[in-house]
Amino acid sequence: MTTDEATKPEGEVQAAALVERGEDITPTRDRGVLKIIKRPGNEDESPMIGDKVYVHYKGKLANGKKFDSSRDRNEPFVFSLGKGQVIKAWDIGVATMKKGEVCYLLCKPEYAYGAAGSAPKIPSNATLFFEASTGLGDLSAFCLASQL
Repeated sequence: MTTDEATKPEGEVQAAALVERGEDITPTRDRGVLKIIKRPGNEDESPMIGDKVYVHYKGKLANGKKFDSSRDRNEPFVFSLGKGQVIKAWDIGVATMKKGEVCYLLCKPEYAYGAAGSAPKIPSNATLFFEASTGLGDLSAFCLASQL
């Protein structure tokens, strides 16, 4: 860790690392969604459009302030991939994940909540940072494995 990093909040350091080293996973390569794999998945299987996926996540603003966490509720967030049920960044990011993978996602406002934000926790034009892990299929097996 550099001296500059030591004085920054944890979220800012992680966000800076994503900007520097993150893989651009947006279809247009506009750096709107960047990803770093923290722990590779245990299978080659990625979810397909329409699949029900289970995501445990922690969401932070660029300044490191946590705005939401599925782990605080002890329940993963469940949605159908590619159906517009979540922010664009999640449809893009989760589609690249393997079962059991843990990754970091940096999401520019146009792939998150944009100018509208999501009051009261997410301000207008906020860049969001997520740590996410995903599972497909059996919810009980995913919840057990994600606690390891």
